[in-house]
Amino acid sequence: MNVHRDTDHYRRHAAICRVLTDPKRLMLLDLLRGGERSVGDLAAAMGVSLPNASQHLAVLRTARLVEGRRDGTTVRYRLAEPAIVEACDVIDRIVRDRVPERPPAVMAPHPAPNATA
Repeated sequence: MNVHRDTDHYRRHAAICRVLTDPKRLMLLDLLRGGERSVGDLAAAMGVSLPNASQHLAVLRTARLVEGRRDGTTVRYRLAEPAIVEACDVIDRIVRDRVPERPPAVMAPHPAPNATA
């Protein structure tokens, strides 16, 4: 592996990583690993509105991670780079192994009134 890559390479790498920071986009990639799906199917599977799913798909499309095609009035999406789910799987294993789940929120006790007033 070449560790002496130019700055532009790392800039492009970081741009892809930024796209993957949204949980809904990760869900979309996971749903698309099974093959092509319509925007409506994806929105329903995620429990989000059609416009919300479309916005996230547009970000993934701009990053060239998904591709869309028209099928009549329906837009169907598929992974443009199937290897991205392998990268997501690696991160998923790290999350499961190394990042503990958040404990339920515990209410903090109220501070005592200031007695020196």
